[in-house]
Amino acid sequence: MKKLCVSLLCTLLLLASCAPKMNEDEVVQKKNEQANQEKSIVPSYQLSEETYKMILPYKTSAARGVITNQMGNRLDIDEMEEGLRRHSKSVYDPKKYYFQEGQYLKEDMVYKWLGRSLTKEQLNEAAKDKVKSLELGKGRKASKDEIEEVKQDLQLGLNPQLADDDEYSEEANRKNPTYLSHILEQDYLKKKEDNSAELVGISIGLALKSEYRFQKKKDGPYYYEKISEKRMLEHGKEMAKTVLERIRKIDGLQNVPVMIGLYREEGQGSPVPGNYVAKTVVNGGESAIDDWEAIKEDYVLFPNEQSAEKYFDDNKLVEDFGKEIQQFFPNYVGVIGEGFYINKDLKKLTLEIPIEFYGKGEVIGFTQYAYGLIKEMFPKYYDLEVKVTANNETESLIYRSAGVDDPTVHIFH
Repeated sequence: MKKLCVSLLCTLLLLASCAPKMNEDEVVQKKNEQANQEKSIVPSYQLSEETYKMILPYKTSAARGVITNQMGNRLDIDEMEEGLRRHSKSVYDPKKYYFQEGQYLKEDMVYKWLGRSLTKEQLNEAAKDKVKSLELGKGRKASKDEIEEVKQDLQLGLNPQLADDDEYSEEANRKNPTYLSHILEQDYLKKKEDNSAELVGISIGLALKSEYRFQKKKDGPYYYEKISEKRMLEHGKEMAKTVLERIRKIDGLQNVPVMIGLYREEGQGSPVPGNYVAKTVVNGGESAIDDWEAIKEDYVLFPNEQSAEKYFDDNKLVEDFGKEIQQFFPNYVGVIGEGFYINKDLKKLTLEIPIEFYGKGEVIGFTQYAYGLIKEMFPKYYDLEVKVTANNETESLIYRSAGVDDPTVHIFH
């Protein structure tokens, strides 16, 4: 019996030594705020060379939740984050750097920066209330330095002033809209020889409104002030200067490169997101912005009259695709398309086909037919994704990367 146990033990040890390592994730040490070392891992596999590896355990942003409270369109929330990461690749190579959500701009800090600058009267009143709430000790009055410190903390809003008397003034609101709605931070890290991960750069996105909503009286209807891109850029660039100066005063951010992107939001009900319109890169240790690079991106809805004016051929292709489907499937509702353009070149086309189905066989037949049309009709120089849906659920998915001959199909069960 002993011989059998020894034999089994030896066999198990041999198998264990020969077995492949299923998890060869990189282990890195990351300094935390207390200057201690905390162990983290970086997954050994990368989804693609264009995708950043992310340090685990995953840390959410220090200003988590602010973006959903400040931006009204879910599409803008997603694109602001994804777009900033996409533009960061030109500065922080995904092959060399790791991604982490922003850890330096705290929630209360961001909210203060997003507020309006205070008038002299508003500042004095707010400071008076703030000083009253401080624990100064029995009978002690706040010193001039303490009052000044309180005022500096209160006067952090980057949006234009609006006097209390002008809260419901149409003229004052149209003249002084709130331009800035969110500030997004992303961190980029690199592994050192001693297995520690150090911050090597950050990206900052400033979300700027294309329209401003205000009221002429309390509980009254909303009115809108359209903000031109020129006007938005003028104010956005000034705000970026102040943001950079403040970032350089934050411990740990004095000497890292900073990329800043200006994002133009779409309206609340827009079926497509906005896009980044300008970016700049500031070297580590520098606190001034020299110049800006214009970004020519565009999200377009198909089919659409406005889209037909700008991108006639692509709009017509989507329309013709819908007509071909309509010939054979009477339950077809229509095609909804979204095109993403860079410098007026189509980079990705996403199509959704809502239809009423009465059986899985019909789903398969419809998907097969759509697959054939895609092969015949759509050029291969851009990414293509086609979702077939019923009752707001995806029934099948057809997708093809740019340059690939045959699309990939998945039918959901």
